[in-house]
Amino acid sequence: MASPEPSSSPPSRSMGHGAPAASNSGVLPADVLFDVLLRLPAKELCRLRAVCRAWRSLTFDPLFASAHAARHPLFLASFRDDRAHICVVDLCGTVVKRIPNAEGHQLLHTRLDLACVATARYGCRVLNPATGSVEILPERPADDHLNRENFRKLNTSFAFGRIATTGEYKVLRIFDRLSLHGFNEQQLFEVLTIQGASSSSSSGRAQWRARQSHDRFVEASSAIVVGEVVYFKVDRLYDAWIFAGISTSIKPDNIISFDLEREEWKGVLRGPIADIFFTDEYDDHLEDYRILWPELTLADLRGSLSLVHYRKSRRIIDLWVLKDFDTDLWVKEYVIQIELNFPTTEWRVKSLFMLEDGRIVIHFPKTGLVFIYDPRTNTSAQMGRRHLEAVAMYTGNLLSLQVGDML
Repeated sequence: MASPEPSSSPPSRSMGHGAPAASNSGVLPADVLFDVLLRLPAKELCRLRAVCRAWRSLTFDPLFASAHAARHPLFLASFRDDRAHICVVDLCGTVVKRIPNAEGHQLLHTRLDLACVATARYGCRVLNPATGSVEILPERPADDHLNRENFRKLNTSFAFGRIATTGEYKVLRIFDRLSLHGFNEQQLFEVLTIQGASSSSSSGRAQWRARQSHDRFVEASSAIVVGEVVYFKVDRLYDAWIFAGISTSIKPDNIISFDLEREEWKGVLRGPIADIFFTDEYDDHLEDYRILWPELTLADLRGSLSLVHYRKSRRIIDLWVLKDFDTDLWVKEYVIQIELNFPTTEWRVKSLFMLEDGRIVIHFPKTGLVFIYDPRTNTSAQMGRRHLEAVAMYTGNLLSLQVGDML
């Protein structure tokens, strides 16, 4: 796909950090050189650094790097036909760089300069795509959880975020319950703090810290980090309880949140769909309210929590954005019509991201297809042809590349 260029011009710049003046560039004035090099993808820029000192200095300038990242967004992806690597890809789906993922860990849906990959059985690693470094997190649980009954039978899920005030990264690990039927079971939660992926060995100092469990079950695999807060859908266990006639006030679009900086639970959000479900907006295609559970996905929409509702019967995505946490104020900002020939096997969106120019990246789980929707033209295009197992936004800078397989 040939993605359209954003129409905005690059920011004004003073060519600081030792960048050359026009007379030192040999041919082009500094501003013109900035504009020309800004159009080139990262891998071409890395190769052109040897041409002259002026080009090399400019590509390392933070102002240039920021402007370049906005124009050439990159993603982290794991392909179904190559589970041994985490790949950095561009908007066309072209692989820019491969990072080894020897044990086939699952990529988390993050929007960071680092990647987090994990397994369902305790294992978790943090990768730095720019440097190639890896930090292997300890599998040993927090001391308070060592003697929990049936601990080794529990599956795990992870969430990964960055604390802006300290620059630290934190990982939340969730040990899930054993079955869908136990009233007395409890999910276990742990937090680990890391400074970043700076070595290729396990961290000898990092330890998991046990944190208080919530009084409601969360769907651990639905976790999404927005800013410094982890959001979860409520567990579909409550769907089974409602079906069995057990009274519960929990709704399918209720959202539970965990403050990653304070390492404590916040309030329960009421989702936007419950209040309008019985209005004309949701008609006979959704007669059973409980069918909403598998159709909902949480997403980070450039720093705002979003609730994504894929209406399978009509191939429509309703995209709700949280405007006020305290008042549960949501606004439906997008209604996206998916092509009529799209496979009917899809039940929901797996992950969704918004680019700097307003385009929306949508990943579907069953087919592994990724689409880029442009609200300005109300059109969408497929990103590449290979099927993706998982995708994340990459906010780092490959212009500072040191090691790794740059393709």
